[in-house]
Amino acid sequence: MSDPKSTAISLVIDGRARDLGNGFMVRRVLPSVSQRLVGPFIFFDQMGPVTLQPGEGMDVRPHPHIALATVTYLFAGEIMHRDSVGSVQAIHPGDVNWMVAGTGITHSERSSDETRRTGQRMHGIQSWVALPIEEEQTAPSFDHHPAATIPTVRFEGVVLDVIAGTAYGQRSPVGVLSPTLYVHALLDDGALLAIDEEHEQRAVYVVDGELEVDGVTLVEGQMAVLHAGAAVSVRARGASRVMLVGGAKLEGARHVYWNFVSSDPARIEQAKADWQAGRFPVVPSDAEEFIPLPV
Repeated sequence: MSDPKSTAISLVIDGRARDLGNGFMVRRVLPSVSQRLVGPFIFFDQMGPVTLQPGEGMDVRPHPHIALATVTYLFAGEIMHRDSVGSVQAIHPGDVNWMVAGTGITHSERSSDETRRTGQRMHGIQSWVALPIEEEQTAPSFDHHPAATIPTVRFEGVVLDVIAGTAYGQRSPVGVLSPTLYVHALLDDGALLAIDEEHEQRAVYVVDGELEVDGVTLVEGQMAVLHAGAAVSVRARGASRVMLVGGAKLEGARHVYWNFVSSDPARIEQAKADWQAGRFPVVPSDAEEFIPLPV
């Protein structure tokens, strides 16, 4: 993590490696010590790339959330999502799974029987979007948006997918609850991309490749938080995959414990007690296992 003394970049965050078990590695970027949120984004993990051999699988057992929305976006692989509102949905590269936890939801993420049999390469981003205070107690819900419904924008040497919110004159069909910037960008070597200036808070994350931003080089696993209002362009050094994240700053602070996010610490304590006591709803098609509350 560093302050690059740049007119464009306020902070560079280095992703931290985390092992979720069985060698399944993620690179955690948000929250960080110096930057808790960028817009509504309070959690940002790059999972993989990892190759699962035949007979291996991803198994994130049922676990709870409150007062946030989860956003899953894959570059490679497949995940089977199941939740306590009854959803059973495979997600593939370019699709968007948008799950609003609200008052409380339980879900699991696993490999399908087919991909467990054949093996697969997994790579993608999992993120959490904190909800506005007035939406924290909304009813839980789940929506799946196939890749074909996600708007695409093309510039010279650049392809952009507007995953959620608004950017570059396009609006994603994903039902965000506050102004949001979430874009997947593929840049050819040498391609130049001006970062959309619509949103109050913005950051650029390098998944693959390298970027040059205002004389600063960003490499894989680094997120640059941009100065508010700055006109910023990035140039790819080699073919690069990049995520743009941000949106409006949320009112009030957000507290995080494990999988729980809330503006009210008492609500998190209640969620902890509810999970321990088995008061969260179960996943109908995946009710035999669960992840215990960490202590």
